[in-house]
Amino acid sequence: MSPGKRGDRVAPPAPPGQWELRFDNSDAGKGWEELCRQAPGNTLRAYDAIRTEPRPFPQTDRQHRLKGSELATVKGLEQWQYEVTGGGRIWYLVDPDRKVVWIRVAATGHPKATD
Repeated sequence: MSPGKRGDRVAPPAPPGQWELRFDNSDAGKGWEELCRQAPGNTLRAYDAIRTEPRPFPQTDRQHRLKGSELATVKGLEQWQYEVTGGGRIWYLVDPDRKVVWIRVAATGHPKATD
């Protein structure tokens, strides 16, 4: 199976009432595949948490909105982070109008923007 490309749905489809996850770019699809290989259980927990409630209130240690003028909002949408492992991260945009979460970054290490 090839990694997801821009616009591809992150499989499997979300059940009714949950959020649909899609890749914002092909690098996110490749990173997702690598996270699945290196930390399958944690990635599944992240997937379930994000598709159930992408903007938890209160925010958790693992799932929270990014801060700063360049990270908090992208393309007019809130950007959030899920900490999959000690270094592994998923960054995603929340589109409440379409009930879609756009996976922008999926990486086994810290994204460069936070270094």
